[in-house]
Amino acid sequence: MKVIIKACLATAVLTSVATLGFSQKKGIESWITSPEKSILFEKQKENVSFGKNTNDYPTIDVNAKQTYQSMDGFGYTLTGGSAGHFLKMSQSARTALLKELFGTDGHNIGTSFLRVSIGASDLNEKVFSYNDLAAGETDPAMKKFDLGQDKKDVIPVLKEILAINPKIKILGSPWSPPTWMKTNNDTRGGSLKPEWYQAYALYLVKYVQAMKTEGINIYAITVQNEPLHPGNNPSLLMLAPDQAIFVKTALGPAFEKAGIKTKIILYDHNCDRPDYPISIMNDPEAKKYVDGSAFHLYGGKIDALTEVHNAHPDKNLYFTEQWVGAPGNLKEELDFHIKDMIIGAPRNWSRTVLEWNISNNPQNTPYTDRGGCDRCLGAVTIDNDKVTRNPAYYTIAHAAKFVRPGSVRIASNTSEELPNVTYKTPSGKYVVIAYNNKSEAQTFNIRFNNQIATLTLDGKAAATYVW
Repeated sequence: MKVIIKACLATAVLTSVATLGFSQKKGIESWITSPEKSILFEKQKENVSFGKNTNDYPTIDVNAKQTYQSMDGFGYTLTGGSAGHFLKMSQSARTALLKELFGTDGHNIGTSFLRVSIGASDLNEKVFSYNDLAAGETDPAMKKFDLGQDKKDVIPVLKEILAINPKIKILGSPWSPPTWMKTNNDTRGGSLKPEWYQAYALYLVKYVQAMKTEGINIYAITVQNEPLHPGNNPSLLMLAPDQAIFVKTALGPAFEKAGIKTKIILYDHNCDRPDYPISIMNDPEAKKYVDGSAFHLYGGKIDALTEVHNAHPDKNLYFTEQWVGAPGNLKEELDFHIKDMIIGAPRNWSRTVLEWNISNNPQNTPYTDRGGCDRCLGAVTIDNDKVTRNPAYYTIAHAAKFVRPGSVRIASNTSEELPNVTYKTPSGKYVVIAYNNKSEAQTFNIRFNNQIATLTLDGKAAATYVW
């Protein structure tokens, strides 16, 4: 049976150990998620002031003079299945939920980046591409290209989201080319035939153009979702040398010829193979078309992103997927997702943090046969007009609401017991996202401009501090 996380009305009191009256602006606003206290992304009633007090508590030193990457945003993947769940809601309930997820005012959480599948993902009811043909047919000129199923679910929901947040950035990722382009003529596995590299590049050009016709700008695409995992349905095996050839001989030139500014992002798979994107970018002819590399964390360690950054510091990094398995455990998921993704990925140069699907239903359907995910828990569970907020809702909320696009990561020290990441926002505010990795409550300082504020955070709790 699915575990439902219920909102709790209790409000935690954030303790200021020493408040001396001096404040930077109006002091620090605090937003807390503490599973042990059933506190779910709640703003604390009292702000904590900065002062000149001294103590021996651990200290997060914030240094705005040292800057790193700009942030593009935080969000989810809108799968075809997720879009279908939204569309089954009443119009008023759907509008309210989309405003909560994508609005930037009030209590809305401000999701600022979305990933969508180019064609079907494994969270569609059926596998499809935009150029499915009868056996033996081919269409290299893409005369039969059509967005098909997306026009019934993903595109209508995207248009409602864009009406709420016109500036949201959208990343497209293909799970598989049309089967007639593949070595096994199957939606699952196989590789892209070299003779169809140009046709597939045109297919991706047509996708970007068709979405633009629908009023949807595709900010970036990844070349292939999980290119080393051909066991999903749909999927494609695309080894690094093949991706390099495809990018430099077909996709890059095709985008350039069509005047498409959509960014091309490599890899889109686990942190255990940083050599994959590095090897492609080591080829100057491929690298010139590439914006950067994307990662998931089903294998490897998050600091692999820094390895890629150090090899090619002129290219960007993106964290694009991590699932939460149903029924979901907030304490366990908060620990992993806040430490490794929300804090860990940006500290290792990522410009985005995206959780997997934005919504599911109580049955975790739809999903494809022969490999589709039957336990993928969305950020929200939608049951007609009833909405349950799940762990990924809270992990993204802690960043998306405050670290708006264009925010710049700034320096802070960190520790095993108090991992954190810090930013300066376009509006001039400062943000610290911290996690208490200890089981018991921890008192600590935030030091900024030679002033300190002293705070206490529950064990295994996450906090966002804003001033």
